[in-house]
Amino acid sequence: MDENTKQQVREFYDRIGWSQIGEGIYQNARYEDLRPVSREYIHRCHLRVTRHIAPSGDLFLDAGSGPVQYPEYLSYSEGYRRRVCADISITALREARQRLGDRGLYVVADVANLPFGNDAFDAVVSLHTIHHLPSSEHRRAYQELHRVLKPGRTMVVVNGWQDPLLMRLTEPLIRLARLLAGRGPKRKKIRPADRQPDGTFVAKITPASLRRDLNGLMEFTVYSWRSLSTPFLRNFVHPPFGKAFLRLIFWLEERFPHFFGTHGQYPLLVFRKPPKPGAL
Repeated sequence: MDENTKQQVREFYDRIGWSQIGEGIYQNARYEDLRPVSREYIHRCHLRVTRHIAPSGDLFLDAGSGPVQYPEYLSYSEGYRRRVCADISITALREARQRLGDRGLYVVADVANLPFGNDAFDAVVSLHTIHHLPSSEHRRAYQELHRVLKPGRTMVVVNGWQDPLLMRLTEPLIRLARLLAGRGPKRKKIRPADRQPDGTFVAKITPASLRRDLNGLMEFTVYSWRSLSTPFLRNFVHPPFGKAFLRLIFWLEERFPHFFGTHGQYPLLVFRKPPKPGAL
């Protein structure tokens, strides 16, 4: 079953998810809010990754790189000699090559079974990837990312929580907004182990289940990558006050990063691999 799931994910991104629907815009962008009113907020959230990884080094691993579709993603590895893009989709890697050229290395790989040696990378980033694995392989994926990271360095993982508290509290408002806009109620929520009707397999988890899964394996800290979901942004953030509202939200996320990281939509998980004994 696990291999069938991965095959479904691979086929989706090869045929659909990473197909361009505009200049530099992919079909997968429908999961993001690209409107001008949200652009500054989205941009600043993307840049949060750079705070938690070394600014320079030799090899940078982008595990589940996709096509490296946003400009901010390119900035993460600017100080590195090579960015290694590892993805299950060959289409993703071809697109990534168009952006990175000779500064990148491109490897077809499963994030839960990385073909790299121990302690190989100065930084590791994995964005919106682990939730495409079956739940039974999530722990293994974190182990693999940690294994290939150099001691004393950090890695960043971003995924989405299943039914986070803050977004759960706004669901009645989202339903009301849809009704007022004449769009009718949203489809019934799909459970985490199901295939998405308009996308591919996603198995999201909760903060409690992640801590249980990684308990005793590795330490991590939860920050906010972005607390607002795309449906919330599209339904409630509009001119003329939308930008000011999002600046307030960003300030709150900065002021209370652990609260918004735990209870908002998208956590930023930071793992630091301990230095080897005796290392300076």
